[in-house]
Amino acid sequence: MNVQPIYTSNILKKGLKFAANRSCLFVGAASFVLSSIARPISIMATPKTDLQNKKYACTKSIASSMIGYLVMLGASLPVSNAIKNIVDNPNKFLNKKTIKFLQAGEKSLKKSKRFMFATQLFDLGLGFLIAVPKSMLTCALIPPLMSIFPKKNKNKNNREISFKGFDDKVINKLSKKIGSLMGTDFVKNMSKKFSNTNFEQHIMSLTDIMATGAFVAQVDSNKKIEKDRKKALMYNAEISTGLSIAGGYALNRLLKKPTEKFIENFKKANKNSAELETYIKGIRVVKPALILGGIYYTIIPLISTFASDKFSKK
Repeated sequence: MNVQPIYTSNILKKGLKFAANRSCLFVGAASFVLSSIARPISIMATPKTDLQNKKYACTKSIASSMIGYLVMLGASLPVSNAIKNIVDNPNKFLNKKTIKFLQAGEKSLKKSKRFMFATQLFDLGLGFLIAVPKSMLTCALIPPLMSIFPKKNKNKNNREISFKGFDDKVINKLSKKIGSLMGTDFVKNMSKKFSNTNFEQHIMSLTDIMATGAFVAQVDSNKKIEKDRKKALMYNAEISTGLSIAGGYALNRLLKKPTEKFIENFKKANKNSAELETYIKGIRVVKPALILGGIYYTIIPLISTFASDKFSKK
């Protein structure tokens, strides 16, 4: 059988493994790259739109990417490490009753969709929990960043942060706490009910809605943002999120069969790999992240920037 290089690519496998083990951080990193580069380009290319409104929209994108990445990095590392602890040593952090329930008859715990849901609930769910403080910081950063708008690229230095800093005792305690929560009726019922759904995309979409709502509220009350620019900024965020979520689900349905075919081919090409289930888990995270990110940061900025500019003037 001739195997296409893409299915055995070490770069792809490393990326999928990172997405599987550090889902929240992967989403944050993808958003950072797209929102600090692709989205500002799309916004500035919007025709027949007030230049100042475009600058505010660009600044919001850059501020959001900076804060999102830094907050996500700081918050997700201990949680991701704790969850990896549980995945690697389930008997140490989960009781037998919880393991049996989450395994749900599968040959191994890693293959169980219930277990996958339970771990992602804490990993991707972390983004939902920090959506409000992230939006508050994003809004606070807009006024100072506006004064140095032409020099926005200098902010990229903020990415250089060490992945270390949490000792094993702290991570083990966090693993025990998360493991205990996985054994609660709430998490069990959630995993049973939603494990066969597109829960990764659902969590990301809910996070976007929460973040947008918090951002709009902060902009409205922020006295340092020019009053006549607030509506355009708020409309831009609302339109972007709404179109992104709607477009994301539509595109996800269109790509369902091609994705299933890719996964089957990937499984065949890597059937002897001990990390196969991790790679598949990574694909389930990468797909909605890139779909939502690609739409939100490249296509929609052109529409939302133009529409918000017109709505604000009316």
